[in-house]
Amino acid sequence: MNATPPQQLPAVSVIMPVLNEERHLRSSVQHILEQEYAGEMEVVIALGPSTDRTDEIAAELVAENAANERASVVTVPNPTGRTPAALNAAIKASRHPVVVRVDGHGMLSPNYIATAVRLLEETGAQNVGGIMHAEGENAWEDAVAAAMTSRIGVGNAAFHTGGAAGPADTVYLGVFRREALEQQGGYNEEFIRAQDWELNFRIREAGGQVWFSPELKVQYRPRPSVRALAKQYKDYGRWRHVVARYHSGSINLRYLAPPTAVCAIAAGAVVGALVTPWGFAVPAGYLAAIAAGSVPAGKGLPLKARAQIPVALATMHMSWGWGFLTSPRSLAEKVIASRRPAVPAPQPAAAE
Repeated sequence: MNATPPQQLPAVSVIMPVLNEERHLRSSVQHILEQEYAGEMEVVIALGPSTDRTDEIAAELVAENAANERASVVTVPNPTGRTPAALNAAIKASRHPVVVRVDGHGMLSPNYIATAVRLLEETGAQNVGGIMHAEGENAWEDAVAAAMTSRIGVGNAAFHTGGAAGPADTVYLGVFRREALEQQGGYNEEFIRAQDWELNFRIREAGGQVWFSPELKVQYRPRPSVRALAKQYKDYGRWRHVVARYHSGSINLRYLAPPTAVCAIAAGAVVGALVTPWGFAVPAGYLAAIAAGSVPAGKGLPLKARAQIPVALATMHMSWGWGFLTSPRSLAEKVIASRRPAVPAPQPAAAE
C-alpha cells in the first residue's frame, strides 16, 4: 500500500452520525484526522438534537480544520436524531468515492482507512469491515468491554471476537464504495437499529460482496452505566426480532439463546416460588455459568472490573432477550412495508 503514489489513492468521505457525544467526539474525529492515509479526506458530521456540548464541539472542529487542505470537517443537520437518517444526510452531503462510516464514540486504528481501501481493491467487495474492539475508561466500562469481546457474552460474532477474513452477512460500521450506496438508495430509515444489516442484505441480494477482515479494528467505548447498557441491548434484541420477521432465514441459535434464557429463568423462579425450591436451580445455574465465564473474560483486568463482569453479562443477556420477546409485530410490519428491493448493478452493454 505504501508503494502506491498518493495521487492514485481514492479520496475518502468519513460520515459520522452523532447525538450526545460530547465525551468522545473530539477524540473520535482526531483519530480520523491522524490516519496514516495520504489521500484526500473529508469528515461529515450529522448532528442530531443533542442536549450536551456535542454541537459546540463539532463547531470547534469545523473551525479548527477550516484551513486543512488534506482533511476538511463539515456538519449537516439531522433533526430526527435517527441514525439511518443521519447517515443518509451525511452521504448526500459527502462527495468522495469511498465512504467510511464511523460513530461518535468509535476510534479508528491508525491504518484503518488505508487498509480498508486496499481490501476494497483486493477483494472487489462493495463493503469491508472488521472488529468492534471494545475498550473501557473505567472499571465498569472495562467489565462491559470484556463481556462484549467474550464468547459467553456475544457468542461467535466475528466482529466482536475476531475470526478469519472472508465474505460475511454484515460487518461493523463499514467502508463502502459510493456507487454501492447510491445504487441501493442508502439506508432504510425505518430501521432505527440494525440498519447496517438491512443495507448489507440488499448489497448481497444484488450480487455484491460484504467482506470481514480482522485487519480492520475500531476502538469502541462501552455504555457508561448499567441502565445505558440495558437500553442498548434491549434495543438490539427488539430490532433483531424485527430482522427475523423481515428475513426469516436470518435467525440462528445464537440469537435465540438470550430469549430462551429469559423464559427459562422466569419459569424457574415461578416454579421455585410456587411449586418446589428445585425450580430455583435454573436461575442459580445461569448465575453460576456467567460467574465461571467471567473468569477467562476478565483475565488481566483489575479486581474491581472483574467483579462487575457477571453484572454486565446478565444485563446484556436479559435485556437482549427481553427486547426480543417484547418486540411488537406491528414494528416489523411497518418495516416490511418499507422494504426496498435490492438494485442490481447495471451491466455493461454488449459489444455489437
